[in-house]
Parts: sequence; structure tokens; C-alpha cells
Amino acid sequence: MARGRDAAVLVFDADDTLWENNVVFERVIDDFLAWLDHPTLDRAEIRAVLDDIERANAVAHGYGSKVFLRSLGECLEKLRSRPATAAERAEIDELAAALTGHQVELMPGVAETLDDLATRHELLLLTKGDREEQQRKLDACGLLHHFGAAHIVPEKDVETYRWLAREHGFDPAAAWMIGNSPRSDIRPARAAGMNAVFIPNQNTWVLEHDELDPTDHRVIRLAAFPDLVQHF
Repeated sequence: MARGRDAAVLVFDADDTLWENNVVFERVIDDFLAWLDHPTLDRAEIRAVLDDIERANAVAHGYGSKVFLRSLGECLEKLRSRPATAAERAEIDELAAALTGHQVELMPGVAETLDDLATRHELLLLTKGDREEQQRKLDACGLLHHFGAAHIVPEKDVETYRWLAREHGFDPAAAWMIGNSPRSDIRPARAAGMNAVFIPNQNTWVLEHDELDPTDHRVIRLAAFPDLVQHF
């Protein structure tokens, strides 16, 4: 369909913007903390250790279920000061089985909202993580027909957004990044000259949290995904 002169390029995050994702990881972490049952550290202290390990592994190895399992194993070994046994690794694999079998669960109103927006704007999808894992979710979501292109990248930083603008030939100032992560969706997109729409998700991964400038008028804050049609 031909777009009007007011058409914009809308770039969408996937995990925890279009569908729930981190809530499944959080359930596994809850089970892991209960199973670990450390004699001196409470759950918050153990979680802080795990967060540090995940932060380091994200830099070294990227994102996704495989890296997450690695982090759980390393957390156990650090807290017990010894290598994990075969039985313990099997227990971690069993705890995390929900990750690989998890079905894509769209956020309320996502499909209908994209139906509407696609009649007026150019839609792109940008997600980071393990390529095979993310592609599985993209194939299962039933949304790809809305997007002119879907990109899976290892990291979403300023250079990623600059590359996206060059790849699709759009003016960053006329484009909007829409997502739930201040760290990956909003701050780097703004640094690349794009506008942004922040849709908070209470289950956003702690490592994706970051401060946003409350005076930045080129960031729109919305309560829910369907609210996009009021602005675009």
C-alpha cells in the first residue's frame, strides 16, 4: 500500500514488547534460587551474584537460553566453591526446560495494533540474541507479514541503529524505535538520532534497566502497546 507523506518508519523491539519473554526466565530463576538454598546468603544476595555473572556472560557470549544456562551453572559453582556435578547440571537443565518449550505469547492488542499501523507506516523489526532462538520466535509469532524486514543482531547499540538507518535508507529523525528496554531500545536509538517510544514491561530483565532523561521530548512514554495508534 502506498504511504502518505506523514508516514514514519517504526522500528519494533520483539522480546517483552511484542510478546512476553523475560517472565519465563524469571520463573526459572525463582525455581533456581529455591533449589540452591544457600546456607548463609538470602535470595537477594544470590540474585546479585547471578546478575553479575549474567552481565559478564552477556558481554562475552551474547544472549539467549544457552548463555542463561551457562550463567546458572557458573553461579552454582561460585557459591559452592566447586565444579557442578553431573546431577546438578541435569537439575539445572530440568529447571530451565520451560525456556525451550515456551510458546510465543503476544502482548494484548499487538496483532490488531500492527494491522492498523501497517496501513500508514513502514514497519521494521529489530531483535537481539541467539539467531536460532530468535528466529524460532519470529517464525512462531504470526506477525512477520507486517514488517518490511526483520533483523536479528547480536547487540543493539548506537552503531546498530546507525547501520539500520543506512540499510533501509531512512532519516533517523523521521524514525521511531519502539521498545521496553531503556538500555537496548531507547538510549542507543536516541543517540543515533532516532525518536523513541518507551512501553515499560514490569518483567523487563534487570540488565536492561537504565535511566531515561525525563526532559527528552523525543521520547514518548506509553502504558500499553495499543496506545501507539493514538500517536501514529
